[in-house]
Amino acid sequence: MQHAVTLMKEKCKGCTTCIKQCPTEAIRVRRGRATIIDERCIDCGQCIRVCPHNAKKAVYDPLTRLADFQYTVALPAPSLYGQFHNLEDINQVLGGLLNIGFDHVYEVAKGAEMLSAITRHVLAEESFEAPLISSACPAVVRLIRTRFPKMVGNLARHIAPMELAAIHAREEAAERTGLLPEQIGIFFITPCPAKVTAIHAPGHLHHRVIDGAFSMAEVYKKLLSHMRREDVPDLLQSGMAGVGWAVSGGESSSLSLEQHLSVDGIEHVIQVLEEVEDGKLSHVQFLELGACNQGCVGGCLTVENPYVAKARIRQLMKGMPVSQNTLPPEHLQQERFLSDKLFEANSVWQLAEDRADALERYQKISALLAELPGLDCGSCGTPCCRALAEDVVQGFASEDDCIFRVRERMQSITASRNADDYLPPPFRKGAEKDE
Repeated sequence: MQHAVTLMKEKCKGCTTCIKQCPTEAIRVRRGRATIIDERCIDCGQCIRVCPHNAKKAVYDPLTRLADFQYTVALPAPSLYGQFHNLEDINQVLGGLLNIGFDHVYEVAKGAEMLSAITRHVLAEESFEAPLISSACPAVVRLIRTRFPKMVGNLARHIAPMELAAIHAREEAAERTGLLPEQIGIFFITPCPAKVTAIHAPGHLHHRVIDGAFSMAEVYKKLLSHMRREDVPDLLQSGMAGVGWAVSGGESSSLSLEQHLSVDGIEHVIQVLEEVEDGKLSHVQFLELGACNQGCVGGCLTVENPYVAKARIRQLMKGMPVSQNTLPPEHLQQERFLSDKLFEANSVWQLAEDRADALERYQKISALLAELPGLDCGSCGTPCCRALAEDVVQGFASEDDCIFRVRERMQSITASRNADDYLPPPFRKGAEKDE
């Protein structure tokens, strides 16, 4: 699986709504249908949210995959707890997961609490490029690798909470059951498509540690009829520090830092990264960046309004212990908790491999851009005039895709009709005709 975000061409109307919202300019509309440039897509799910025709969707594993393993473990993201109305005890959710077919439950919140201990150790050692940027959100990691390559070195090198939880869950299950690790299925319940892609095609690990990802919305529907209020098993093994990772600011709070910044929403994340790139946030020690509004509770595979879900998470955290999990000092630097591979920049914006050729193409793009109207209207099927100029020079589009260039051509071949008639009303410059 290269990407979890996919396009259903039969539903696409070519309306261009999505091209303006994509943070990496990964979408084009050609011949009345949208296309996604795989190399630029970061699976943030923004196009899924804004598409008025539901032509974008996220793909994930079916629940029938549970039958592929002798023993299965659910990894519920803490954002799952915020989806339920009048939930009084997280154990109801954990017990419900056992009732729908899982053999065991291992909370990702446990992994988050252990990861907080690792991050605190890294910050105390001061052996990082400031500010240290959390690598917990895979959409943000892809965004940095694609659009802010100079900041790849700022990304935290340790694995994500779901991966840390999966490693421990498999080891414990193998010891508990005597089964081989490959006979044990570890499945993450995900709030977003970015984590589906990160599970199936991890760019920072040589081998997958999670066997699949189930949609939180799909699991939620099954849980509704399997959650009990009586005889609820005591399965909860995490505290406020782990459960709080479900919302923006939760990771930072678990670190007890003063110089930190928590940002949610892809457009706000981009603004902050631009400031970091310009050297304006040198005083910040740690950056917690989440692509979804309000944090993981705002993922497009959730069912509840993110603001409501955030309030529910805050309510559930009351009375919980601060944390129930940590790592002994000798485990804080273990290699297995680090990414196998260093994060690398994606060269999707490279115009050509040869420097002279790239410079020549850049000059052509600049020259063509100067001739375009600069309105960034999107009528050409690209998000902005510069993107169109780049596509033309790279051979993916034509200058005539610009409706204003068509207007100029029509002006040259007709004298009897106003060329403004060939433009949509918002772009006409001539005077209104009298009724």
